[in-house]
Amino acid sequence: MLLWLSEWLAKYFHVFHVFQYLTLRAILGTLTSLIMALLLGPGIIRHLSSHRVGQVVRDDGPQSHFSKAGTPTMGGTLVIISVLLSTLLWSDLLNRYVWLVLMITLGFGAIGYWDDYRKLVLKHSRGMPARQKYLCQSLLGLGAALYLYFTASLPVETQLVMPFFKNLSLAMGPFFIIFTYFVIVGSSNAVNLTDGLDGLAIMPAVMISGALGVFAYATGNIHHATYLAIPYVPGAGEIVVFCGSLVGAGLGFLWFNTYPAQVFMGDVGALALGAALGIIAVIVRQEIVFFLMSGIFVLETVSVILQVGSYKLTGKRIFKMAPIHHHFELKGWPEPRVIVRFWIITFVLVLCGLATLKLR
Repeated sequence: MLLWLSEWLAKYFHVFHVFQYLTLRAILGTLTSLIMALLLGPGIIRHLSSHRVGQVVRDDGPQSHFSKAGTPTMGGTLVIISVLLSTLLWSDLLNRYVWLVLMITLGFGAIGYWDDYRKLVLKHSRGMPARQKYLCQSLLGLGAALYLYFTASLPVETQLVMPFFKNLSLAMGPFFIIFTYFVIVGSSNAVNLTDGLDGLAIMPAVMISGALGVFAYATGNIHHATYLAIPYVPGAGEIVVFCGSLVGAGLGFLWFNTYPAQVFMGDVGALALGAALGIIAVIVRQEIVFFLMSGIFVLETVSVILQVGSYKLTGKRIFKMAPIHHHFELKGWPEPRVIVRFWIITFVLVLCGLATLKLR
């Protein structure tokens, strides 16, 4: 929106040409969403508190969590609103990738919102029925996959890019649709499983989003892509504005979500953020690198799968409690220690992911 305004003003005032630069608009998007989150946060928290949209704590969980009962949740709406407004303000609204990422974010956010609403307002203990929830996620994931597959203009847009190797890509053909579906839906649910401690999910999402923004910028620039031996995807660079907006909104949300949290993200935020990261990874053709950088999300998901599988097959549990962050809590780790150590691990994994830009 502001890009169009700057283009018009540039006809009369040369200085407005500066807003054509992606890097500047990404920075402005980050700052805009951060300020929006900080300004809107207190009002949204008060609104959630007044409607008694409070967290429900599991009886079998760590005893330290009992004090969190009643803390406002569904705070992920703050992140979504900030990202949406900032992206609309600073990105090129003629770019198809921008709208695809926004639609996926809003779509999965709507699923999470309805799930939270049923649990916290309508008092349905299990929220949205699992089959209905998964069906909605699947429809959105498949819809995005089909759109990317049938609108691809270059072969690389549907190939699996192998990091650490120059010019090594595997043609997936129609399998691209299934693969993309699993990346989007899997990422969405993985972030949702991780969102169990104050700030545990949002900070890794911020770091991964920032790294994906670097990949998006390079992937959308033919000179950078050629030099780095990564795929060139026309138009993908504009996604860096969304990534920057997500970083800013995430940091703004963390201001209120840091230990001890004033508000929790809820499914509305976790499902939306996970899906957004997944679709961006697909667009910039870095699914394997995304898998590496999302190691904490993967670990949390695998811990749940192993726990459920072990209990059904043997009647025994591998971990004291799943997801695995609760296991460490029950072993005696204070909550802030679990959170910060998981952040550190993510930081290292993100650096490893960024290193693949040169190690080819």
